[in-house]
Amino acid sequence: MRAVDGTAVVVMGVAGSGKTTVATLLGARLGWQVAEADDFHSSQNVAKMASGVPLTDADRQPWLIAIRDWISASDTSVLVTCSALRRSYRDVLRTADKRVRFLHLDGTADLIGERIRARVDHFMPPALLDSQLSTLEPLQPDEDGVVIGVSGTPHGVADRAMAALQLTR
Repeated sequence: MRAVDGTAVVVMGVAGSGKTTVATLLGARLGWQVAEADDFHSSQNVAKMASGVPLTDADRQPWLIAIRDWISASDTSVLVTCSALRRSYRDVLRTADKRVRFLHLDGTADLIGERIRARVDHFMPPALLDSQLSTLEPLQPDEDGVVIGVSGTPHGVADRAMAALQLTR
């Protein structure tokens, strides 16, 4: 079934898991608007992360609210990338005025670490990966979402995501 207007898919996972790549592919396939959660961070949060300091929950709260509000304000189905590492963060996003589903992109620390080290022009340093992995709380059975492994090609990951979420072009 194709998701109806009013659905948001939050593509979640640690830095380097492929959130932006997969969300962009899904957005092109579905014709949905895509937003990058990094664009919702304050300049203070970006500076903090760039200097290797993990964000606190207090730092993240306005960021999560801004993402939630963007989801609610959108008049069509959307995709948004967002680490959404903790259940409490996902709980904020779920208060949007749409059905919010989660696509957790999951991979080994070695694979994701390689990807982070290969990136250029991104504020997230490889040193913060361990912090993100230790913060990550897996989706719970009562959360509307799926977990997809990130090994293989981005197109393969997007194919598996569409099948798991039962989304069609």
